[in-house]
Amino acid sequence: MHEMSITSGIIDLCLEHAAGRRILSIDVEIGALTSVMPEAVEFCFEACCRDTLLEGATLNIFRIPGMGQCKECGAITTIMELYGECQECRSSQMIITSGEELRVREIEVED
Repeated sequence: MHEMSITSGIIDLCLEHAAGRRILSIDVEIGALTSVMPEAVEFCFEACCRDTLLEGATLNIFRIPGMGQCKECGAITTIMELYGECQECRSSQMIITSGEELRVREIEVED
């Protein structure tokens, strides 16, 4: 389960930026095309936070859909998987415009 190491990395990043302050909540964006399972990150979060300044913090996950623009017909369409095809013309020539995100959007710290 690579989500454990991803969650651990998210926590390390948040602790670094919190500069010793207790963290109340974090907002994380996870794109549909990242191969990261949001449910697994949620599952790992509590265990990874134990005995840190993140213990008891709220994890808010924002799921970003996969979207792309077709190079053939120009349509902007939903992509369900990497290398997905255009839902209008079935071309596989897609430019991914969203869905590859994996980032911490916001950290709320105690004053």
